[in-house]
Amino acid sequence: MKEPVVIVGAGLSGLYAAAQLQLKGISCKVFEARDRIGGRVLSMAPKDRPELGRFDLGPTWFWPNHEPVIAKMVKDYGLRTIEQYTAGALLYEQSQTGQVQRHVLPEGSVERSVRLAGGIQSLIDAITTRLLPGTVELNTRVTAMQCDESDEVTIEAELPDGKKKSIQASAVILALPPRIVAGRIAFSPPMPEELIAGLENKPTWMAGQAKAIAIYDHPFWREQGLSGQVTSWAGPLQEIHDASPETGQGALFGFFGLPANERQELGEENTLKLVIDQLTRLFGPAAQKPIALLYKDWASDSDTTMEEGTRPLTSFPDYGLPAGKNSWEKRVIFAGTETTSGHGGHLEGALLSAERAASVVMELYSEDLE
Repeated sequence: MKEPVVIVGAGLSGLYAAAQLQLKGISCKVFEARDRIGGRVLSMAPKDRPELGRFDLGPTWFWPNHEPVIAKMVKDYGLRTIEQYTAGALLYEQSQTGQVQRHVLPEGSVERSVRLAGGIQSLIDAITTRLLPGTVELNTRVTAMQCDESDEVTIEAELPDGKKKSIQASAVILALPPRIVAGRIAFSPPMPEELIAGLENKPTWMAGQAKAIAIYDHPFWREQGLSGQVTSWAGPLQEIHDASPETGQGALFGFFGLPANERQELGEENTLKLVIDQLTRLFGPAAQKPIALLYKDWASDSDTTMEEGTRPLTSFPDYGLPAGKNSWEKRVIFAGTETTSGHGGHLEGALLSAERAASVVMELYSEDLE
């Protein structure tokens, strides 16, 4: 392999695949359309209160008893974990005017999950520091690729100033949501219709979702014997959890039941007003004035979502490789959490897909040496 391996997407899958390849001495580059690394991993601090630390607006948890790859990585990297707070009663509301119900779950009924101190971005940062300098190129949007008769791939990308960039690659790992691959990249020769359909039928995890986080000076709900967990049919948040750091501030985060089109019609300010109204309704006057608010609508993120992806999922998607295929034209390999069965949609799925994609490249590398 004279040319480098190119990885498209600097999310968890893409960065981990790059780390796996570089450990084997295989040259690679990572192209990322955004101006940041992480993809759907997004851990942010409030702009005017950075001292409050980072909170997760993308994936939040993993389950160490069932997800061995990420559990081992976190241990090997020396990252600190926070066990998800579940002590106390959970709340259930059916309407905005009805009585809020309290329920205490039997001991052991909640599966143990953990968060990372400093957010899941801590894992992204740990992987990135192990990559060779210059591996990742931000603001580089791949728009086309061509595979010639010798199986070499030519990649076309656009830069922020409108200029185009062309690079030869010995192999490509597409660590992007499948629908983004099918809808945003032109392939020559064209992909088979069956393969395109397989990619389009993989809904992008989180694409239609949004998250809001309310930060308080302390987790006052715990003093009320509450876990911070809520299930609501009244909304706008359908599911709420405790997102507090280990010490100091308290935080509540929630996933929206309010559809993407309604959120966008309301706008961020009015949407967050509804969130505060709901938190006050559930947790009392202490919830009315958070010291900071964070919000991310993934349905408005063009690097994550195609138009059809804004519709809410009604069931867990059938994730796995598209139409049973591992690659296109042998040298273009699919990765990303949506391409993994079993752990699709989870951080573990992203890591497993990266290991699989990297192993395919290593096999190609061995064949080229023979």
